[in-house]
Amino acid sequence: MSPLSGFLAVIVLFTAILVAYLTKQFQNENLNYPTSNPMTNSNTKVKKIEKEKVVAETLNGRFAMLGLIAAIGAYLTTGQIIPGFV
Repeated sequence: MSPLSGFLAVIVLFTAILVAYLTKQFQNENLNYPTSNPMTNSNTKVKKIEKEKVVAETLNGRFAMLGLIAAIGAYLTTGQIIPGFV
């Protein structure tokens, strides 16, 4: 096994572990999300936001930040946003 393929295997393994951890974390967070809004007034109608949507948007934002960090890392190491693509 070449050093590059070993490095790529470690990166893929690390990413899989991170995704599994974040999925479990968001499942627990979904259980703790309150079903009612304590700041509501009884005279106003309040739209309820499903717990799954809140968790999905949070997960989407965190993966977007992970992608941004990956882009910054690629730029710092190679000088290109997408290495190999000129």
